[in-house]
Amino acid sequence: MATLGMIGLGRMGGNMAERLRRGGHEVVGYDRSSESGRTVDSLEALVKALPTPRVVWVMVPAGEPTYDTIDALGELLEAGDVVVDGGNSRYTDDQRHAADLEPKGIGFVDCGVSGGVWGLTEGYALMCGGAADDVAKVQPFFDVLKPEGAAGFVHAGEVGAGHFAKMVHNGIEYGLMQAYAEGWELMMTADVVHDVPAVLASWQKGTVIRSWLLDLMVNAVSEDDDLSGLRGYAQDSGEGRWTVEAAVDHAVPLPVITAALYARFASRQEDSPAMKMIAALRNQFGGHAVTAAAGSTEKGADAPGADAGAPSGEQGDAGQGDVRGEAGTPPDDDTPSS
Repeated sequence: MATLGMIGLGRMGGNMAERLRRGGHEVVGYDRSSESGRTVDSLEALVKALPTPRVVWVMVPAGEPTYDTIDALGELLEAGDVVVDGGNSRYTDDQRHAADLEPKGIGFVDCGVSGGVWGLTEGYALMCGGAADDVAKVQPFFDVLKPEGAAGFVHAGEVGAGHFAKMVHNGIEYGLMQAYAEGWELMMTADVVHDVPAVLASWQKGTVIRSWLLDLMVNAVSEDDDLSGLRGYAQDSGEGRWTVEAAVDHAVPLPVITAALYARFASRQEDSPAMKMIAALRNQFGGHAVTAAAGSTEKGADAPGADAGAPSGEQGDAGQGDVRGEAGTPPDDDTPSS
């Protein structure tokens, strides 16, 4: 049995602490904002309660809360101790934390954690980065947190590698969820499939698209088949953005993940300004009907501006009244009409 300090006892940290206890380890828990599961009342008390070399796992929101916590631990821990950041920090932050702690002889391990609320019973997928000696000090806890079997844990590389791997993992997750969601919407809209939840459930066995995400989608529609109880708003944790930014930095094309990220941005717009402009432009150049903001008045080809002529020099030999192409093909949806 070993002892670990856990800072942050929310949905993830609290369940991880419980899984470690069930696996025979002792956990000294501290949470600044909640007393639930807390065994000490301060960081100082947590550090004093741990045997050396200490292992302290930080499970707080990325950014300033993580920085503040690790900076404080840097003043309390001793050479040979190890700090683990298991939150969703950016991999470049890990490198800075390691550089700050290194002169004090304090090790740093970054660990991307996947598993959500199911991790307590199913285990957590763990992707860590850091020096081999530091990872070895945390290994007894990794062994209990991971799922049973050979898979579920990887020492991905140096400091930052764990969170980089988790960042890419979450980017892939964005793309998978978007594809599943679009397929579901098409089946719900087309009125050809009479039992969409049954189709989704049938995909759980034997198909190449079966996955845990598909299982979770089946769970969701079994409770609310058209999801009418939900608002179509999707937040992003930041890791999708970081994945796309890293792709730009390394000149790697990520069209699917990038589109999925932008789809989340679009979900937050009740009335998209960009779509308003597209509708206005289509009305201007083609007289295509647009709907007023109130949703009741349509402006068709006889609306002001709908008969605006093509810019000088762009009417072509056939004249403005002839909108057929050179090969005699009919105009497409966005071709100006007379």
